[in-house]
Amino acid sequence: MASSSFSDPTSDTTPFLSDDSEAEGSEEPGAGPNQRREEEEPASGVSSMRAVFTVIVLCFINLLNYMDRFTVAGVLPDIEQYFGINDGNSGLLQTVFICSYMFLAPVFGYLGDRYNRKMIMSVGIGFWSIVTLASSYTPKEYFWLLLLTRGLVGVGEASYSTIAPTIIADLYIKERRTQMLSVFYFAIPVGSGLGYIVGSKVDDLAGDWHWALRVTPALGLVAVSLLLFVVKEPKRGAIEARPEHTLQRTSWLGDMKALCRNPSFVLSTFGFTAVAFVTGSLALWAPAFLFRAAVFTEGRPPCVKGPCDTSDSLYFGIITVVSGILGVASGAEVSRRLRLRTPRADPLVCALGLLLSAPFLYLAIVFAQASPIATYVFIFLGETFLSMNWAIVADILLYVVVPTRRSTAEAFQIVLSHLLGDAGSPYLIGVYDPHLLYSLKQTDSYLWQFRSLQLSLLTCSFVAVGGGAFFLATALFIEKDRQRAANYAPSDDEPIVVPKSGRSTRVPVSSVLI
Repeated sequence: MASSSFSDPTSDTTPFLSDDSEAEGSEEPGAGPNQRREEEEPASGVSSMRAVFTVIVLCFINLLNYMDRFTVAGVLPDIEQYFGINDGNSGLLQTVFICSYMFLAPVFGYLGDRYNRKMIMSVGIGFWSIVTLASSYTPKEYFWLLLLTRGLVGVGEASYSTIAPTIIADLYIKERRTQMLSVFYFAIPVGSGLGYIVGSKVDDLAGDWHWALRVTPALGLVAVSLLLFVVKEPKRGAIEARPEHTLQRTSWLGDMKALCRNPSFVLSTFGFTAVAFVTGSLALWAPAFLFRAAVFTEGRPPCVKGPCDTSDSLYFGIITVVSGILGVASGAEVSRRLRLRTPRADPLVCALGLLLSAPFLYLAIVFAQASPIATYVFIFLGETFLSMNWAIVADILLYVVVPTRRSTAEAFQIVLSHLLGDAGSPYLIGVYDPHLLYSLKQTDSYLWQFRSLQLSLLTCSFVAVGGGAFFLATALFIEKDRQRAANYAPSDDEPIVVPKSGRSTRVPVSSVLI
């Protein structure tokens, strides 16, 4: 019995590079009382109480993930002043991080579908904590080093974001899964808002923005400990498995071909790309935009020497937390109620959220020059509707893709949504800003620094409308694709992966069937 744990990927003692056994739930003869105990266990192999604790730990790590990501945005004026950089270079901080995160996501998606997910996440989060701490010691003459460390942070986050939702999918099904995913995705707006809040307050208390980057690494080590000792990896797809057939793992190329032929997955990914574009732009530039609006409308002194006024980051963080909680909760609840009327509820709610957020974001940007209070109100409404998408998009992916392809699908969605979304949007907004200044010949005016950033951010409203259109298109295919995934069975000529001498070999199903 001791040797079986080395071939069982669901065991906590599974080595890091072990292949999954397709007979994960098989029992040995003569099990006796153990056999009766296994029959009482859930199909996932994880007790209900352990499953709840697993979701809590994953939510905590997801919160840290986004908290770290937006701490930099919370102290951006200080970083610009410290390194003497312009808006274009500031935008690179987010773009470099997203690019490394994006390009490494397929690697971890591939590993997550084949090897022990808990160990992959533990190594990634530990690496992320170390690199984040190192970035806080960057000398002012080496801005390129800060860019490098922010890029390396994406390595750790890619190892987690592609894998964690698939663990939740292997613990719960149907309405319960949607509820747990909603809890998991609460961490995105809450963590993002806490990033602004913690960054601004630590900066104020310490009088040094470097200390803001030293909070999440300490919590990251706690997260690794919880992941190792609390989380138990469930059996892949076991909770959804039907007795008439067993799901087989296909090759990576076969997985990608199947995903590209899945209209609901492709269209919802493009819709989510619009969400990523808007949130990426607002996340980095909204506090700076609000600060410049205050300089222009309220006569606040500009940031010439640090520490800068970070009150706008604090207020924006609070708005992000509250609007995120309301948006995720309302999106899940509206979707749940609408499912009683139509099976197309999920993409329709996503489309509604984006289409409603667009006018409020537009009004928030336009009213910044007239009324700061109106600006904050419109930002709150826009972010609330925008946040309705998070849990629903994840749920769509999980029920239109078969269990053995989910990590790969998560990775593909991350790559595409970030490549066309928030990988470039912060940089594009920052670069477009000084280009507008140059064209207007007003590069030394604080008024036109505000105006140019205002015009750049208006792009977000139009992108949101385009994202809503993609979700409306998703609604046309969602029923058919969901049924196809639920009734999926490998065809006789579909290649599967068979371990051979420690490596994966691509062979047709017919050659291994007896």
